[in-house]
Amino acid sequence: KFVGQRLGSFEILSLLGAGGMGEVYKARDTRLDRAVAIKVLSPHLALDEAFRARFDREAKAISQLSHPHICALHDVGHHDDVHFLVLEYLEGETLATRIARGAIPVDQAITLAVEICGALDNAHRHGVTHRDLKPGNVMLTKTGAKLLDFGLAKSSPAGADGMTMTSPITA
Repeated sequence: KFVGQRLGSFEILSLLGAGGMGEVYKARDTRLDRAVAIKVLSPHLALDEAFRARFDREAKAISQLSHPHICALHDVGHHDDVHFLVLEYLEGETLATRIARGAIPVDQAITLAVEICGALDNAHRHGVTHRDLKPGNVMLTKTGAKLLDFGLAKSSPAGADGMTMTSPITA
């Protein structure tokens, strides 16, 4: 839908995937001349204040985190009624895709588990609970595993256990 268009200074190159809240595109940041991933909130969801708030929560949750095994947030944008996140562009495949090809050798599985646990530990130390950990939300890159998609994340004060909810975030 957005391929060939621009969102601000970002030139949309190709569709990478789609999910419950929108689509993810490969784009070129024309200011810094680098590849980025653009996560666009679906236009029909952008009309719903609750979904816009959820999208904003995702941005705020990711912005609190800096870890080698968590996909970095570069920017948040709004252009012509399109809400989007600008994320680190990652080359590789999801853990789900890798698992579909067959068993992962034990030594590699342990390395991946340690990397994912390190990312989760970092998030929890910053008061962010991912809440959607699954193979499709882990990207395998040349430099290791990267945790993606904090769309269902719950933030609480740093150091809080995050286990007690006073109101639901999802229906």
